[in-house]
Amino acid sequence: MKVPSVKLSGKITIPSSKSQTIRALLISAFSRGVSYIKHPLISDDTESCINAVKAMGADVIIDDDCNITLDATSAFLDMDELNIDAGNSGTTEYLSLPMLSSLGIKVNIDGDEMLRKRPLKPLLDALESLGAETESTEGFPPASIRGPLDGGECTIECKTSQYLSGLLLGAPLAIGDSHIKCSVLFEKPYVKMTLKWLDEEGIEYKISDDLEEAWIKGGQSYKSLDTYIEGDFSSASFFFVAAAIHGSEVTVEGLDKNSTQGDKEILCILEKMGCKVEWNGMSVTVKGPERLEGGVFDLNAIPDTLPALSVAAAFAYGDTILGNVEQARIKETDRISVMRENLNALGVEAEESRDSLIIHGKGRVKGGWAKGYGDHRVIMALSILGTKTEEETEIDDVSAASVTFPTFFDLLKELEN
Repeated sequence: MKVPSVKLSGKITIPSSKSQTIRALLISAFSRGVSYIKHPLISDDTESCINAVKAMGADVIIDDDCNITLDATSAFLDMDELNIDAGNSGTTEYLSLPMLSSLGIKVNIDGDEMLRKRPLKPLLDALESLGAETESTEGFPPASIRGPLDGGECTIECKTSQYLSGLLLGAPLAIGDSHIKCSVLFEKPYVKMTLKWLDEEGIEYKISDDLEEAWIKGGQSYKSLDTYIEGDFSSASFFFVAAAIHGSEVTVEGLDKNSTQGDKEILCILEKMGCKVEWNGMSVTVKGPERLEGGVFDLNAIPDTLPALSVAAAFAYGDTILGNVEQARIKETDRISVMRENLNALGVEAEESRDSLIIHGKGRVKGGWAKGYGDHRVIMALSILGTKTEEETEIDDVSAASVTFPTFFDLLKELEN
């Protein structure tokens, strides 16, 4: 796709949160009741989760306004074995497996080629410590698990917070109490998001202040939901960066300033780079400066912002270090390496270390040929970048944007001036 060179400014309404939608779907499936999920995200990833809960025996109706009614009264009835295709959705895989391990049946889970490259072994080992039986392809999907989950104690290295979020969702369904210890824990805001769901469900647990140790009472259950899904800061981040690099104003509606979503931290980073941020109720306006400045930023809690911030850094003046984010290497792609490669190809001096991307910005980007590698966040970041390159920028394939943001290019067009 050839990206038009055009200034971006204006107002858009952002789609709903993928992370919140998937948590709502899974909790609803295990509630054994009828749930109502209003304003969910409908995308490739969430459709993978919808297909998963249908495989669990839940009935799902999506109305003309895309609201979901999920009837789980017949879920898991008369099942001896369950097959789950998580598609490209690591969130669906990591969050559902501990919940499914509470069942006394064999569960097989698989996904597409990219999902098969995402490690499962730490999570499977933890579930074995809690009483489940597991099989996998050298610690990667396809994998199988058989419950029930007894409870007990496990220690896990969580280079993705989704391991801990999955265990926190599954442990209440175990027969006995569980004690989870994290030797490493990245992306802590996503754990807080999961805890908010547990609180709303009345789940009994205790957790340390650093979130690295949790005690969960077993023998609990989930109740059905009637919930509204908030806008997605991860998706909004690309449009925040659009304002930053164009020195323009972009207003994004549908966001909650008090959200537990960690990616709202990108607004603080852009302020440090010279942007102005103004909130007005459920909308936020980012005003880009005449000159973006580089800086040193810790992305451990917000790894999904790395592609977008790479674009801001490319147009900034001076060096930018996006650091402490080694888990970005185990997303849909190795995002540190992929973004470094693309920036180099487009005329930006960038290098990488084990856990960092270092960008030597000169305030401008030449442009050229870029590769999306089937990674939705890489594709969307490159699409924003291409609107301000000196020469035309072309991306090999942009179809994967639909994984989390099927309307991305429609909204991008709305901002063209």
